[in-house]
This record gives sequence, C-alpha cells and structure tokens, in this order.
Amino acid sequence: MGETIRRVHGYDKSAYTYYPVIIVGAGASGIATACKLKDKLGFDQFRIFDRQSGIGGTWWINRYPGVAVDVPAAFYSFSFAQNPNWTSFHPAGREIVQYYHDVCQSYKITDKFELNTDITQCTWLEDEKMWEVTLRRLMAGMGDMSSKERNKIAKEKGEAAVYAETEIVRAKVIISCVGGLVEPRGWPDEIPGIEKFKGHVFHSARWDDSVDFANKNVVVVGTGCSSAQLVPRLPNAPWNAKTVTQLMRSPPWVVPSAEAPGGDEWWEKNSPKLMNRVPGLLQMLRFSIFVGGETAFFKFFPATEAAEKRREQYGKLMLARMKRIVPEKYHEILTPNYGVGCKRRIFDKRWLTSLNDPKIELTTKPLANVKEHSVVLGPGVVYPPDSNDRSPEKEIPADIIVLANGFDTTRWLHPLRVSGKDGKDLVEVMEERGGAQAYQGTAMDGFPNFFMIFGPNTATGHSSVVMASENMVNYSLKFIKLVLNGEAATVDVKHEAEVAYTTQLQKDLKQTVWQSGGCSSWYVHNGWNSTVYPHSQIDFYRRCLFPKWDDWNIEYTSKGRAQKRKTLAVRLLALILMVGGAYRLRQSGLGATDLKAFLRSGLQGVMSSVLQLYAIFKTQVLWK
Repeated sequence: MGETIRRVHGYDKSAYTYYPVIIVGAGASGIATACKLKDKLGFDQFRIFDRQSGIGGTWWINRYPGVAVDVPAAFYSFSFAQNPNWTSFHPAGREIVQYYHDVCQSYKITDKFELNTDITQCTWLEDEKMWEVTLRRLMAGMGDMSSKERNKIAKEKGEAAVYAETEIVRAKVIISCVGGLVEPRGWPDEIPGIEKFKGHVFHSARWDDSVDFANKNVVVVGTGCSSAQLVPRLPNAPWNAKTVTQLMRSPPWVVPSAEAPGGDEWWEKNSPKLMNRVPGLLQMLRFSIFVGGETAFFKFFPATEAAEKRREQYGKLMLARMKRIVPEKYHEILTPNYGVGCKRRIFDKRWLTSLNDPKIELTTKPLANVKEHSVVLGPGVVYPPDSNDRSPEKEIPADIIVLANGFDTTRWLHPLRVSGKDGKDLVEVMEERGGAQAYQGTAMDGFPNFFMIFGPNTATGHSSVVMASENMVNYSLKFIKLVLNGEAATVDVKHEAEVAYTTQLQKDLKQTVWQSGGCSSWYVHNGWNSTVYPHSQIDFYRRCLFPKWDDWNIEYTSKGRAQKRKTLAVRLLALILMVGGAYRLRQSGLGATDLKAFLRSGLQGVMSSVLQLYAIFKTQVLWK
C-alpha cells in the first residue's frame, strides 16, 4: 500500500500533516482496529488519538474501588490475543489495562498513540476526497477530565489553561472508536445546594485518589454496576468509611456472577497452569462462555410468550436468592417491577451480602437538598412507586458524595463533531431520522470513508462488547482496504440502505424485552433505542462476515476498475478450464450428478464476479 504519513507544503501557511488513517479513541475498539490494520492489511501508516493520558479507554479512566470486568476475562478479550495468564475469572481493571498494553506491545503499535490530544472536528472535503481534522493538544491533566470540567476551566481561566495548541491535519479514512460510556453524568440539576457543600464531590468514573475516606460519612448516588462494585469496599480497609448511604431510584435485577470452574480460589491458583499446559483449553472455555451467552439470549430476551415465562421463573429464583441474602427491611425495595433483562443486570459478587453491614444503608428516599456538611432526603420514597410511606425529610451527615449515576449515553460521538457532504452534521442527521443510528452500527450515508466501531445499536445485553467490536473492525476493513489499496476513492453506504436497515432494526427491537419489559433504562431515549442490537451475536457476526455490497456506493478508481476486470477475466478463464476438465472427467466416466455439482460451484463464482462488475457499470463509465 503506497499511502504514507507525510508533511504537505513544507512550512507554507497551507502546510498540513497527512495521515492515511486516523483512529479516534485508545480503548478496546481502537486497539483492535490498529492491530487488525497491521495484521490483516499489513498497514501501519496510522495514528490513534485520545484525549486521555493513557491507553485503555474506559478501563484506563475508571479506577474506583473494586472496578472489575463482570464478563469472564477469557471472553472479554481479543480473539487474536488470548491471554492464558489471567489471575482471576473476573480480573480487576488494573489487569485489563495491563492486558491492553501487552497487546499493543506484542503488535508493536504503542508508538502509534498520541495521547492528551482531543479531536474536536472532522470536516469532509469533497474536492480533495479527504477529511480535514482539528486536533487540540491538551495541557497536562486535562485529558482525564470530563468535557464539562474542561469547559468550566476554559470559561473561568481561558482556553490556554486547557489547550496547549491547535493543529489542522488531513486524513483519507477516519475510524471513530469513541465509546458509549465516555462522558459521566453531572450533578442532577433539580437538586439544589451543591455549591454550598464543603466536602468532596466526584463521579465514580473520575475517582479522586487523594480523598481520605477514613471515618467519613459517604453518600453514593446510584445503584448501577459501578456502585455495586465500589459500595461493598468503602467501609473496609484501606478506605474505612464511617458510614455509606446508597441512594436508589429503582432496583436493578441482581443475578449471581458467573462462577469460575472449581470456585474462585481454586481457579486463581490453577488456571494459569492449566491454560498454558493444556492445548485448546482456553479456546474451549471461551467458546463455552460464548455459547452460554447465546443460549441465554434465545431463552430470555425475545418478546415471546415462552421467553416471558422463562423470565418470570428466573425472576422468582433471583428474588428468592435476594431474600436469602439481604435483611428483610430491603426485600420490598429490591423487588423490581419490570421484567428481567429489560435493562442491564448487575452480576453480583459482594453487593447484596454487603447490605448486611451496619455501616451501609440503602434507601429509596429521594435526594432533596444539599447543605454544607449534610444531605437532606425525603419526604417519602420514590420506590415502590405506590408506597404509602409518608415519612418526613431526613438529614444525614455527608463528607463525601460519589456520583455513580451513569453516563451521557444518548450523545453519540460527543464531543466529536463530524461534518460530511454538504456540511451536514452527523449527529443532527441521525436526530432528523428519529435518533442515533448507523448502518450495521458502522456507517452513515453522506459521510464517505468514515467508520464507527461500536456505534449505535451494537451493544448486547448477553455477550462481550469486545467480540462485537472485533466484528465491526473486520467488517470495516473490507471497505477500508479498497481505499488504502487505491482501488476506491470513496466508500459510503447508500441512503436507502441505511434507512431500511434502521427501520427494520427499530421494528425488531419492539420484539425484545428491551422495548417490552416495562422498565425505563439508559438503552432508550424518547422511545428510541439507540443502544442495543436486537438479535444474537451469531447473527451480527454473520452480517459482518458477508457484506451486502449492493448497499454501498463505491467510487472505484481506474486501478480498482482494472482489478475488477482482472478478477472477472481470471474467473472466466477458470470456468473455461473447468468446462474442459469436466469434459475430460465425463470421458473418464464421472457420473452426471457429480458433474452437475462440479459445474454449478464454478458457475456461482463466475456469476458473482459478473454481478459485481455490472454494479460498477450502473454507476460509472467503466472503460474510459
């Protein structure tokens, strides 16, 4: 591939650096994309930009107590870089980050990252057939802040306090690996008094290690996956909080975390030896976890009568488990009023058990006000919604408030802005069509050579997001290869294909528990589900493995057209040789049935080439 990173126009005012490929984001998807570009295409002329100060994306920035993966690590890892040395079945965030660093070292791509660099704008230049990209180099420490925090500092102290410099570069291809869980939700606007608070306030995704928890009163806002991991740790060493009050609006479904074979203690002691010494064992484990997840999808997630009965039965088992573990005073508020799977389940190891700790208090009294050294809860409760609880306001001491209230999941690509053909903004185009969307979760019409990894409607509630990302990377590379080889100037999905795909997807979502389970979740915003893929991961893998080429606009170059003619000629020659060979085989006594099958397979390959060539004829002058 002749594309290289280069400097254009020397030191003229119009000078810029050209990158054949820019990857936005240094998390799992960005790393997978970089590895695959190098391994499958033999291409290393790319850069990966990330605003944060380290490699690892979500796992780099989330450092709260107890942070760990809740999918077994054997499956929550790259298929092309499996790790036999995990220290536990569900390793801590620190180990996940180290794994990513090891993968980058193994594939020799560590030097491809440019950190503390924010990409704020991508603009398509139609005449040049490339993207103009605005890079903003950040001052030390700014990249690990949320965009809200950076904007606040820039407003108060000026942009020079946040940004060191701005650079305009250009790229042939942009691959957005911006994750969905990027921007932490801020303080709830409807809760007054936070400006008076004298203690510490921070989000779990921006954990402040400098804060001393010892003998402090802590308020944790939220009962999602992060809070279920951190709350049990806070009363114990080394944090030693005096009290922990956890505020819950509605209960999640809490299910047991997948058990390690032989139990956690046995697994941690023996698994590295077994995985390194028994050929194929790691692959077998990974496949069995995958099959288990797919089986659970077909059993529980469709909006069918049979699946609903299974969800009801499973829900009864989980409620019985909860009631065996937690004090009776929590039984009512920990009983969900919606179906299992409607929103993300908590895979629990410690949270329910920790509610027996006298230092921890779980409440559904609403947060009403904040004072200098306390918070006011109540009156009454927000759950159960039909409760007769009319208890008065309650003021409790607070030295630290931890926001574990999730992320801004409806703002795709934020804060990146992408302007495609005719200056159209990508997010605005999505919203005009009903909500965040993309063909195959990867591409939008009118945005040539722009790909999203882990875009809208690609998350699964039953499988590994790493696997989903890998599928999207492999899918995108089929088109990116044409551009980098010089066979196509641009590629983008057709408008009618994107609209048809999204329409069908939203229709299919209505036949799943995510739309019919009776809950309010971060998957859905204003009735539009922009998060979840409504089918199995097997189905998504199939779609990524076999692209519908007719759904794409491919502007072939003369080289690309010549390559197509060459491919057709080779296949026609193969057919001629096949017919000749068939004649000889027939002469030697081959049966008619076997001969027909032999010829049919050859004809199918040739017809495929003919149809592809015809598709080019429809849109371009082939023989000029």
